[in-house]
Amino acid sequence: MELFRKILLPFSLLYGFVMLIRNFFYDSGILKSKSYEIPIICVGNLNTGGTGKSPMIEFLLKVLGKEYRVASLSRGYKRKTRGYYLLMGREAAAEVGDEPLQFKKKFPDALVAVDADRQNGISNLLKENPEVILLDDAFQHRKVKAGLNILLTAFGDLYTDDFMLPTGNLREPGFGAERADIILVTKCPPNLNRSEQEHIRTKLELRNYQELFFTSIRYSEEIISGEKRIMLRDLKTTPFTLVTGIAKPQPLVKYLEGEKLKFEHKTFGDHHNFNSSEIAELQKEDLILTTEKDYMRLQNRIAKEKLFYLPIEVSFINGEMEFLEEVLAYVNRVDFRESR
Repeated sequence: MELFRKILLPFSLLYGFVMLIRNFFYDSGILKSKSYEIPIICVGNLNTGGTGKSPMIEFLLKVLGKEYRVASLSRGYKRKTRGYYLLMGREAAAEVGDEPLQFKKKFPDALVAVDADRQNGISNLLKENPEVILLDDAFQHRKVKAGLNILLTAFGDLYTDDFMLPTGNLREPGFGAERADIILVTKCPPNLNRSEQEHIRTKLELRNYQELFFTSIRYSEEIISGEKRIMLRDLKTTPFTLVTGIAKPQPLVKYLEGEKLKFEHKTFGDHHNFNSSEIAELQKEDLILTTEKDYMRLQNRIAKEKLFYLPIEVSFINGEMEFLEEVLAYVNRVDFRESR
């Protein structure tokens, strides 16, 4: 696989050149980006998948939802519907995408919509009178000019150590990070010390207007199935099957192994839509543990008494209050309510 990727190096160089020209056209105004009066926060990355965008969107929905009418707008990856769709929370994941459905179920008061055309999605969302819009995975969607850009890069997989697709996993050249106002290094070890943080800061070569923060993943002590909750530690005497359809399941696998749990891991591609034969095989398992995103696609297809998910959330290693101050300062500065 690595050899095959190296063979594709000329295509990576060509793709990088195309993205370079595209970004130049937007930066110079030849291609137009649309700005909005409403506060718009973009959460995205340079790498393909696996940086923790969903937990960060949920973090912002939770924090901002206490004071503002918040909306999130996603593409709705691999959904069967097209165009703009405002979620009610009763849809199947195949209709609207697993992550948007997850957002709506966890934050029912939030406006959660999907649309590959972000300009069209925002135009429709504005009819619902949101006060803040979160753009999920839209860092490369430059037809919309977000007021605050939050760029995520995973610890151990920094964009500065990567290369353009298809040889590497970068969607655009690394200097696209210059558009970010805030950079979050995600999935860090919880005990990441100051010296290691400064080493990463040096590698990222931040601009003087950029803020850097470090986060890790906090796993819940409980696993959940519908209304039922049991302690994760109770599985120490019960072998189970771990089912994942996410980009990078290694941190979860490592965590469960660290908890001395016994399991078989069945892994599928990111946002995998399980077919009937795969569901039939999974039904034979006695106990299945999965991610919350995968649960959105497996619920109602696997007997609920045997299907559980392990919730996760963002945990700041330090600087959480400073991060929130940056976000709230932007939202308050562009407070949409004052202009209506």
